Parts: sequence; structure tokens; C-alpha cells
Amino acid sequence: MSVQAPRWRAMRVSDLPAASAVAARVHPGYPEDDAVMAERLRLCPEGCLALAGPGDLPVGYAVGHPWRSGSVPDLDTLVGALPVPAGAWCIHDVALLPEARGHGAAGEVVGLMLGEAARRGLPEAVLVAVGDAAGFWQRHGFRPVPIAAPAGYGAGATVMVRSLAP
Repeated sequence: MSVQAPRWRAMRVSDLPAASAVAARVHPGYPEDDAVMAERLRLCPEGCLALAGPGDLPVGYAVGHPWRSGSVPDLDTLVGALPVPAGAWCIHDVALLPEARGHGAAGEVVGLMLGEAARRGLPEAVLVAVGDAAGFWQRHGFRPVPIAAPAGYGAGATVMVRSLAP
């Protein structure tokens, strides 16, 4: 009997507790209040995805939204509203439980996020790489930019940008 690989689907409000539990396990050094993810889901549901595992329960999530060019919001901060017009797609967070890795889901969600940015006509994608994630993001076309990471991301965090221009 084969085990089905997890699949990305739209995040639902009912997924928020499970996503919070994933965040606590995957990013213990970067805590955010549950209200932050709930706000991003409300402001940009198209940018919030759940990686559905057995029983359709989230074993990972991704959160992205329109933002200002070359910047990202501070960690653990409610933004109130998204900028109009936006200059970039911000990949706020991607987290997968260890047991959900190895199926290509992280690379797949990068493509989904960049696709949403392209549908919106945004010229770039921006994120903050923490820990040892910069190499992953570089393999997906992101490059470090020489600006300080916003509050909360800690030492070694790197702001990265990928141009989406054709």
C-alpha cells in the first residue's frame, strides 16, 4: 500500500490551529501570534496555502501576500492592510513538518507563490531567509540584497529578492 504525498490546497480558517502547531515545531525561534496568520488569511486568501497530509490535516503551510518593493513586514506584526498598489509579492512564511519533506512540496509551493505574483503583475518577490534557508531560496532564483532584515528575524537573517520580469 502506497502513502499519498501531501498536496497543497487553499488554507481554511479551520486550518489555523494546525498551522500554528506546525509553526511552533518548525520555527520555534521565530514565534508569531496566531492573529498574524489569521490576518494574512483574511487579507490575502489566495496567498495562504495548507499542505494537506493524511486525513486532510495540514503538515505544512505557506503564507504570501502583496507588499512593498524590496521590503517585508516585521516579524510578529499585524499589517492592517496591504499596500495598494503593491510592488512585490512577499513570501512571509513556508513551513513543512519533517515528515512532509522529501516530496518536492517546498519547491512546488515556491512555484505556486510566484505564479500568484505573476497573475497580479507584480515585478518581484521578496522574503527573509532565516537559519540555513538562503541556499534553498537561491536555488529558486532569489538573491540576497544588502538591506537589514526587519525586526524579529534575528542575526543572520537575509532579505532576498527575485525579479519576476520576463
